[in-house]
Amino acid sequence: MTSESNHMQIGQVAARTELSLKTIRHYDEMGLVTPSARSTGGFRLYTEDDVQRLLVIRRMKPLGFSLEEMREVLDALDAITDGDAAEDATARARSVLAHFHARAEDSCARLRTQLAYAEELTAVLRSHTG
Repeated sequence: MTSESNHMQIGQVAARTELSLKTIRHYDEMGLVTPSARSTGGFRLYTEDDVQRLLVIRRMKPLGFSLEEMREVLDALDAITDGDAAEDATARARSVLAHFHARAEDSCARLRTQLAYAEELTAVLRSHTG
């Protein structure tokens, strides 16, 4: 952590999230995760909440979600965690999350099938390598 009130620099965030500096900067440029602050030298500074947003994105990426879909999920999560959000906004957010939850489950099922095929191939190849 930096001395600037529990903020992390981008390198620390990259290590925590296993994302490259370039990827984190790209998500900033796209408006998905904006650093919570800047140091006096202009360096991006992130909070734990920012790290959690990046982890949501990292989890969505292998499931084939687009940047716009990632934005929808993040906006819905924000609406649910915002204690001041109107009841109808919270209900819409829950509906959006339910839709993406179903898509994520379908993607996971497809990935499990692909992994099983890969493991079968690995076993066949191992049996022929001595």
